[in-house]
Amino acid sequence: MKNLKKISSLTFILITLLGLFSHSTLAAELEEIIKRGKLVVAVKDNMPPLGFKDAQGNIQGFEIDIARNLAQELFGDPQAVIFKPVSNLERIPILLDGKVDLVIARISQNSSRSHIVDFSNFYYLDGTSIVTKNPSLSLASLNNRKIAVLEGSGTIAILRSQIPDAQLIGVESYQEALVLLESEKADGFAADDSVLAGWIKEYPQYRLLPIALSGEPLSVVMPKGLQYESLRQKVNSAITRWRVSGWLKERAMFWGLPITSPVNRQP
Repeated sequence: MKNLKKISSLTFILITLLGLFSHSTLAAELEEIIKRGKLVVAVKDNMPPLGFKDAQGNIQGFEIDIARNLAQELFGDPQAVIFKPVSNLERIPILLDGKVDLVIARISQNSSRSHIVDFSNFYYLDGTSIVTKNPSLSLASLNNRKIAVLEGSGTIAILRSQIPDAQLIGVESYQEALVLLESEKADGFAADDSVLAGWIKEYPQYRLLPIALSGEPLSVVMPKGLQYESLRQKVNSAITRWRVSGWLKERAMFWGLPITSPVNRQP
């Protein structure tokens, strides 16, 4: 019986690996992308300022700028890119299915994802921050304050670690958090910088506290495998140059994204 269980486990692992390999071989290599003349990228279209649609329905944002700049690198044309809007759950599968070349959709590296896809050098250091309209609220006064946070989010563990005495109030949506803040039933709302930057633009009476409670590097997601090494090198070298030249910082600031480092926010 034990041997049968071992065989079943090995069979499951082999089937899973074969499935992953069969998926990843569908993704286009750099030579094929160049021949096609278009870069196909999975993005967010409902998350300002990373990726969103303007009043005319045109997609724009910080991650959209990155995709267009990669198209400029490959084809000399920033318009040579096809955008595929995706939900959070679709971001990895759409790459494994070979429907896109890259994913630039507010995604960070973790061990489980790294088993099946590759990540570029990070293009933005996201982090957990707190938004408030209380002028007296500061890092030193966060303990015993009421902080709204999305139910089930990773932000909860960060807050419990960094501000153990804060009173956390679980909410199911950003709108529910806003209602609590407006009714003064919460002193602040904790979420990622990239999300709160959009909040500040929509509700300018709010401000981000000058702290970042965590650091979460956002990266371009690429297919895994030796055949994609040329594509990975192209993306990584571009991101490195953009960081050195200051282009990434300039675009992040243009879109209202705070430039963060863990614990303290840079001016």
